[in-house]
Amino acid sequence: MASRLNPYINFRGNARQALEFYQSVFGGELRMNTFGEFGSDDAAIADQIMHGQLESAGGYTLMASDTPPNMTLNPGDHITISLSGTDAAELRGYWDKLAASGKVSMPLEKQMWGDEFGSLVDQFGIQWMVNITQPQG
Repeated sequence: MASRLNPYINFRGNARQALEFYQSVFGGELRMNTFGEFGSDDAAIADQIMHGQLESAGGYTLMASDTPPNMTLNPGDHITISLSGTDAAELRGYWDKLAASGKVSMPLEKQMWGDEFGSLVDQFGIQWMVNITQPQG
């Protein structure tokens, strides 16, 4: 898979409804995983969306998640740009350049779902996430 750049929207408890609405608008395949599926023992967020992804037939990709109650979510800063793919060298290069003059909020490292993931805010205040998909099997 080549690298991709797409919007990532954060919600406060209604990501499922938003993603289902966007699917009704754009069509396509919708995949959603909850916090509970990834081991959260917090009953208040177990059924909320940890990661959702809509792939439309027209080639659009939209990602979204619910923001846990212990994290801030302010209108205007709830959209992040996501870079993802399998080309680790390319994606790490983007990460390094964005992070050099920005502020890392989560280091780029292996996560519980098996991929390498990190997040940062660049020098212009734009939020970025990088996910390097690991080979399956």
